[in-house]
Amino acid sequence: MTGNVHNLFEGADPAALEAQFEAASIVAETMRVLHKSGSNTVAEILRTGDEFIEWQHMPRGDVFDRENASQYYYHAHSKKPDRPSIHDDEHGHFHCFLRGPAIDRQPAPGQEVPEKPGDIAAHIIGIGMDAKGVPIRLFTTNRWVTGELWYPAEDMIAMLDRFDVDLSTPSWPLNLWLTNIVRLYRPEIVRLLRQRDEAVARWAEEHEGDVFEDRGLEVTSALDIDLAARVEALEEAYQG
Repeated sequence: MTGNVHNLFEGADPAALEAQFEAASIVAETMRVLHKSGSNTVAEILRTGDEFIEWQHMPRGDVFDRENASQYYYHAHSKKPDRPSIHDDEHGHFHCFLRGPAIDRQPAPGQEVPEKPGDIAAHIIGIGMDAKGVPIRLFTTNRWVTGELWYPAEDMIAMLDRFDVDLSTPSWPLNLWLTNIVRLYRPEIVRLLRQRDEAVARWAEEHEGDVFEDRGLEVTSALDIDLAARVEALEEAYQG
């Protein structure tokens, strides 16, 4: 894993490297403070609801930073043999979105676009978590999974840095952590978004009907991650 991570920084722009290093520092600091307080990122989101039920969004109604047009929620799927896309160690996952006011690109053709810009959502990334509040996986999904509008990968990449949940509720350290996890893993997210489009294009060639609504295609790209190794590699690249 570490060797692959190092390759991400070859020829990296110094400003981009500095931004990722800063994000890594914030991620580490928020996790430290949460641990010191007897909590973690998953515990923070679970305390926003009465009961954690499979498929139910946590918190109820999701988290919206309307000024930054950013959204997220946490939930879990049932773990069954017919759902091999769910990681064995996954407790649940965050889904991160941009909303209409942050989107200045045209969606892929053939989709029904909501009349109100605020109703438009574009899925950035899913972040799988273990029960200790450590991210273990990044993944993208087909459109039907989140009910988003589909934007080509290069357009999503151009808008990626706009994701920012700058709120004190439901948990300020969690919001800060999640915002900076997306910044820290930007190179991986870029790669996964491109792989997402490649997977959708292959599926469309091999199957009839609307590929975006095909329940046979759920997870379109995925990557297991090691946060400690990622931070270590980044520190070596930045300080070296």
